[in-house]
Amino acid sequence: MKKIVKYFMIVLSLIIVIISILIFRPVPIVSEHNAITEKGIVSEIYSNQGNDIIFIIENKPRRFYINRGLENGLELNNLKAKLIGNPIVVKYPKYWTPLDWNNSIRHVSKVEFNDEILFNELK
Repeated sequence: MKKIVKYFMIVLSLIIVIISILIFRPVPIVSEHNAITEKGIVSEIYSNQGNDIIFIIENKPRRFYINRGLENGLELNNLKAKLIGNPIVVKYPKYWTPLDWNNSIRHVSKVEFNDEILFNELK
């Protein structure tokens, strides 16, 4: 019985380590040709307590966010005035995390509007 408990604890510890690695790994920074591109009309822009800027695009099942966008010099009111009701292009890396297992929110690497680059962290 003690052997079974010992093996169970080892397996459980390994599972916890693997899940922790998947959760805490950073979002990859990819080159532009490896990024996924989506286009659409912005219907809403808001921020959260982490100073992220979140975009909702019409007819898209997911939200897009710029990590700490307010801390990186982007201004929420300016983005709202410029982008709501207008088409943008967002580019983001393909990755998966257990915290967002169904890919409902995507970390944005680049935002383009009318041939203007509003945000870019691509290689």
